[in-house]
Amino acid sequence: MELKGDVEIKQVLHYGSLNNMMMTVFGKYYDFGENGDGLELEGFVSEGYKLLGTFNLSDHFPILGWLDVQGVRRRSRKLVSKVDGFVRKIIDDHSMVTDQDNNHGYFVDVLLDLERENKITRSDMVAVLWEMIFRGTDTVAILLEWILARLVLHPDIQAKALAEIETTIGSSRAVMESDIPNLPYLQAIVKETLRMHPPGPLLSWARLAIHDTHVGQYFVPAGTTAMVNMWAIAHDKGIWSEPEEFRPERFIEQDVSVMGSDMRLAPFGSGRRVCPGKTMGLATVHIWLAVLLRNFEWTSKDDVDLTEVLKMSMEMKNPLVCKVVARVF
Repeated sequence: MELKGDVEIKQVLHYGSLNNMMMTVFGKYYDFGENGDGLELEGFVSEGYKLLGTFNLSDHFPILGWLDVQGVRRRSRKLVSKVDGFVRKIIDDHSMVTDQDNNHGYFVDVLLDLERENKITRSDMVAVLWEMIFRGTDTVAILLEWILARLVLHPDIQAKALAEIETTIGSSRAVMESDIPNLPYLQAIVKETLRMHPPGPLLSWARLAIHDTHVGQYFVPAGTTAMVNMWAIAHDKGIWSEPEEFRPERFIEQDVSVMGSDMRLAPFGSGRRVCPGKTMGLATVHIWLAVLLRNFEWTSKDDVDLTEVLKMSMEMKNPLVCKVVARVF
């Protein structure tokens, strides 16, 4: 999809992220234009997010569960059936092409090899692949939207990142993954955005208190579910200086890992239940950001609204719309 003029950022990035994941998993690109072959796939992903984000009365009033008042269970069964058929067909098609071309370069090929060794069933394969597609799409788009929103508001930071890219990479070749370690300021921008706008503000490794206990000064009665509030940690004045200021330089001044070893900033969680896609997600964000900054100038069409809304992830309440101008080399 070509970028020019006024662009609604999340929509473009969502399609791009979905295609990136489908290429990684199956080696297949989709067309999300009018009457494109990707519209069915996009519909499945969107419906899944809607269902998971629905306030389901049955979760809070179990007596209503059998009634399925909101139709959540019915819609879920219908979606599961459609997704199962969709993914199975792609696997079958890919398997035939793989056998003919002897091409084993995609994630599905790894699972097909395991299936041949009777180490995984086709149903398990469908579940793993859909989880990758579903969970690996929107978070990348949402994080990049927040990053671009901050860069639009801070043109000086955008200019500094561009200068680093031009000095390190130049304009004669494409950005490569191997360039990212040599772009510390770009990495700092990503870290600072993850600090201010963690996609998952409440980390998903919840714990249930079996007995009455104390955590610091707080009494936690038995039966309480406790979650780590990463948003609160990342905005704590006792941990971060000027936490409301967007200042990537703080991560140049001190090395803080975002991979789970430093709880001051662990947006992907930590321990055994850390996000399994964190490395791939970060690599994608870094490369895409470098490409977007080197090839385009980003300014705002209207006032940028940084109001947050929590759905499946922490999103911008009002989608970011940017004026995009191609850079001339």
